[in-house]
Parts: sequence; C-alpha cells; structure tokens
Amino acid sequence: MSYDVAAVRARFPALRAGAAHFDGPGGSQVPGSVAAAVVATLTSPIANRGRTTEAERNADDVVLAARQAVADLVAGDPGGVVFGRSMTQLTYDLSRALSAGWGPGDEVVVTRLDHDANVRPWVQAAQARGATVRWAEFDPATGELAPGAVGGLLSDRTRLVAVTGASNLIGTRPDVAAISALAHSAGALTYVDGVHLTAHAAVDVAALGADLYACSPYKFLGPHCGCVVASPGLLETLHPDKLLPSTDAVPERFELGTLPYELLAGTTAAVDFLAGLGGPEGDRRARLGVGMAALEAHEDRLRDRIEDGLRTLPGVTVWSRAARRTPTLLLTFEGRDAADAYRFLAGRGVNAPAGSFYAIEASRWLGLGDAGGLRVGLAPYNDDQDVDRLLAGLGEWLDS
Repeated sequence: MSYDVAAVRARFPALRAGAAHFDGPGGSQVPGSVAAAVVATLTSPIANRGRTTEAERNADDVVLAARQAVADLVAGDPGGVVFGRSMTQLTYDLSRALSAGWGPGDEVVVTRLDHDANVRPWVQAAQARGATVRWAEFDPATGELAPGAVGGLLSDRTRLVAVTGASNLIGTRPDVAAISALAHSAGALTYVDGVHLTAHAAVDVAALGADLYACSPYKFLGPHCGCVVASPGLLETLHPDKLLPSTDAVPERFELGTLPYELLAGTTAAVDFLAGLGGPEGDRRARLGVGMAALEAHEDRLRDRIEDGLRTLPGVTVWSRAARRTPTLLLTFEGRDAADAYRFLAGRGVNAPAGSFYAIEASRWLGLGDAGGLRVGLAPYNDDQDVDRLLAGLGEWLDS
C-alpha cells in the first residue's frame, strides 16, 4: 500500500515547531491522539484497579487494553505483558529474578552489539552469582553479528543469551531466530532487546524465538514507559521480590506499585496509530502487519536517499553497513568532531544527536571509543524535505 507521509505528519503537533527530527531512536515525537489518550485518562475518574466503582473499572480497563495492544503489536500473549518505568528497569528486575538459581559454572552470553541495558544487568547478575559471562562479538567491518558468533559460545551450562533485535547505534538486525534456535538447543533462554526494532518493523516474538522480549513505547510514538513480553507460563516460574500484600498473580507480580494508567492509555493509542497506517480492513494485528510493512518501505527509501547524498560529501564514514538493518545511520567525519556537526545542524533546525547512545560496547568495538558518532535515525514522520535539510546542513558544515 502507499504511504501518505503528509497525512502522517499532520498528526504530530510537535512538528509545527519546524525542526527536522532525526532523533527518533532516542525517543520519537508523539501523535496528538496519544496525548489526548493520556489527558483523557488523567481527567476521568480513576483509582486503583478493581471492578466495583467506575474509577476502579476505568483503571482496570486501561491496563487490560494496554496489555492487549502490546500483545497485538508483537504477536504475544496479553497475559504475559509486564509494564514498568523503562526497559532498563524491567531488565534489571528480571535479571535478578532469572539469575536467582545461577551459580559458579553457569554461563550467560551477551553481545558487543547491544545497548548497555541488555548487557550490564546480565553481567552484574552473573557476577553476583559467580556465573561466567561470555561475549559474542560482531564484525566491525560489516556490522554483522553472525549466529555462529553466539553459537560458538554455548554449552550445557548456558542459562541465558541476551541479544538485540536491532542495534540502536548502527541499525544491524541480527538473525535473532537463528540465535534463539541455537540457544534453545543448548537449553538456554533468550532475552531480546526489541526497543529499536519494534519502532521499524513488524515483530512476531514466537517467530523470533524470544523467551522474553523487551520494548519501550516512547520509541514507537508512545509515552515514556517500558514493557516485557513473555509467556505467562515462563513468568509463573519466576519469583521477584515484592511487597507482602501485593498480588502474586502473573503478570502483576512483576509490576511494583501502582501502574501509570495514563501512560498505558497512551501506549494503546500509539499502537492504534501504527495499526492505522495499515488502513481500515482487518483486525488490529493484521493492520499492524500491513502498516509496518508500508512504514518500513518508506523509511528504507529515505535511508537510501541519505546514503546516496552522503557519498557526495567528503570525509564522511558511514558505520551502518549490515545487509539487514533499520533506517539508522552512524556517521563520523575525517578530522572533525561529530559533536560539532550535531551543534551546527541543531542551529539550523535539524536534530541529529552525537554520542554512543548507551551502546558503549558497540562504539568501543568499532574503534570509536566512548564518543561514537552522529546518529541519523528515521521515524514515521520524516519526509524528503527533512532529508534535503539534513544533507544541505552537513554539506554546509563540511564546507565551513
């Protein structure tokens, strides 16, 4: 189907300020419908969840709707959707629960490609239990993380493999399904960081083989919160620390304190917005499949335009080289600081930040140290005019 970017852009109030946003990988702009859902929830009768009063029912309905929306987004089970403050917070919580039975001789595999939120919690959990950490390395020349780089580290003592669905730094999309199959053959679980992937492609957690799949609504047009999707049966086997009177039901046992109902309402609205890209026909899951395919084609076309333009600019290195990747480019400049490009572009209303963006292991493995580079990330609202402004701005800076 065709992708009407002008109609999409009209739904984002923040774009009226005039900036060209290439900062989506750090947090996307929000449609008006998402903001309206947040406001409506905050201004309606609300209370702790229950089914007796209207206020209780409102809260309960919001939570159940958000679980179903996220489940539709990633083809998961709504009974296994856990909400929290952020993906980082949830990963720390789950790392403590999952590692409770680890000990000396057990192993966990992490990758050099991942955001530190899918590295440090597992490294620290392993250290606390006396378990061994094994590092899977990607090819810095291509940006590819081969399944064999993980498979060669597995043993019958591997308890968990933590791997990204897509690198937030260079966009690489590893073959998660192949990696999961290798992990499962060794008897290990997979924890997939889908924060960056979910914003750019249709996701099916079962097809990926992800035992636990983490994502963040604020990266796919929603509010600032996080979620993890797993099978309810797996969650039943985990016993996190919790308050004595709080429920032991799944998934609530992992949700400490009262949930932010307004943010969950915004999450549902964000999923509905993405589903709307797929037109009016079919159920939400089907419309999400169509809409995300159209979005992916739109973003890939713009990425190709950017890459073509960058080839005409002197001294630019593009570190995003994998065959399968998101529309996310990391750039460095011969003899010049990417942070200067960031500031120059910002002065011209083009938002493309510089740094390593918490993918510290990846940045160091590429030889970029902790500085990283200039990250150019596309989102549903970017258009050709944005691309023109980015390329013109970079050309002006390089000529200055």
